[in-house]
Amino acid sequence: MSYAIVGFGAVGQALARAFARKDIKVAVASRRPPEALAPQARAIGPTVVAKSLREALEADAIILAVPFGEHREVAKALPSWKGKTVIDAMNALIPLEEMDGLLSSAFVAKAFTGAKLVKGFNHLIAAKLAADPIVEGGHRVVFLSSDDEDAAAPVAALAKQLGFAPVKLGKLNEGGALVHARGRIWGPLIFQDVFKKEQ
Repeated sequence: MSYAIVGFGAVGQALARAFARKDIKVAVASRRPPEALAPQARAIGPTVVAKSLREALEADAIILAVPFGEHREVAKALPSWKGKTVIDAMNALIPLEEMDGLLSSAFVAKAFTGAKLVKGFNHLIAAKLAADPIVEGGHRVVFLSSDDEDAAAPVAALAKQLGFAPVKLGKLNEGGALVHARGRIWGPLIFQDVFKKEQ
């Protein structure tokens, strides 16, 4: 499976560090041209490759790490998202009314027609995402939720590969609600730094 991170701010760079730590190849892209991202990508590690948005979207799995308001622009970059897995690592800081009363990931899913959407990697601050997830004799937890069980499994496998302990919360509007920002209200699991001990 090939991976891309769209958005190269604090969260995008933190995720890139997680990939680099495990020598997993990942494309990174943003609104800026790839040559503007390349020095920072190289500094993170040789497996982090700056690409244009169009090239990055050739990946099988795309992690959205852009400011929430920009996700629709990313969605317009492909005529169809069929066959793609979109991992929503964003947090919405807009009122529920502006999202048709939906939780943020359900709202995002509407823009990425045909994609399998998984909410994940959004509840940790960038500094925690960037740090080694193996701590205190255990692994830092990453919460995942999706309405598509088939999509959640490979994202859980990726989280494990990156050294995290994936915890599936079920569907977006059920357990997934625990990690959603709603307007100015944070889901109860957002910013919680949870560890899972080795069995």
